[in-house]
Amino acid sequence: MIREYRISGAAVYKNRIRKKYTQEKLSELSGISRSQIQRIEKEVASNCTIDTFMKISVALEVDWQELIYEGESE
Repeated sequence: MIREYRISGAAVYKNRIRKKYTQEKLSELSGISRSQIQRIEKEVASNCTIDTFMKISVALEVDWQELIYEGESE
């Protein structure tokens, strides 16, 4: 069973801007499609696998747990 987590779109956006990365650059570094990154950033919280968390956090050089959405579940 693959466990899913909710990723914070705001946290991804904030960290991407801090690194001065475009969505395209983050896509290249993480291996996640630009359209998926756009969708994640647009959402308050998106369901993602741990693999997606890890790829984005490595590309942004942050701990993956910093990207977890901690608000109420929908």
